[in-house]
Amino acid sequence: MAEFPRDLLFLLHDVARLLRVDADKRARQHDMTRAQWGILIWLERQPGISQKELAELLEVEPITVARLIDRLEARGMVERRPDPRDRRIWRLHLKDAAHPVLFDIAQQRAEITRMVTTGLDESTVDTLTGALLRMKVTLVQEAHAARRGAEAPEPRDPTESRLTESRPTESRPTKSRNVAVATELA
Repeated sequence: MAEFPRDLLFLLHDVARLLRVDADKRARQHDMTRAQWGILIWLERQPGISQKELAELLEVEPITVARLIDRLEARGMVERRPDPRDRRIWRLHLKDAAHPVLFDIAQQRAEITRMVTTGLDESTVDTLTGALLRMKVTLVQEAHAARRGAEAPEPRDPTESRLTESRPTESRPTKSRNVAVATELA
């Protein structure tokens, strides 16, 4: 059995928890939530995504996204536009007021990255990033296979996934694109 302080799963969990706590604190300083920051980042990367598609990407219920969008809309950062082909669907778009916030989020993310990589050389960070991408792709593929009742395929090289699937031509996410998007965000 692995020594507790060096147990990979505990370390991954603890680092993720500490990052969430730090990001929550930073978001609160701007009278926002980490979830709102995440939505702004997604809308910057995928303008025109629907609330339902965004809920799927965030792995939350559509009503949760609707409430978060309500708050962002009230702050003048996001707007809902009707889908030209289906009047039941609302497409989400950033407004000008979101851009300074996104700039600040980018600065905060860079600061967090500097903090967590202090004392690590570039090669170690690259290796760590590659390993985490591989783990994430494997877990996403396993989850999708479990939903289909099938066995997950052998995970692809995350860098290959990023190069071949990260810039889709459609704005609607698909299960295969979610794997690519997952690798792109990491």
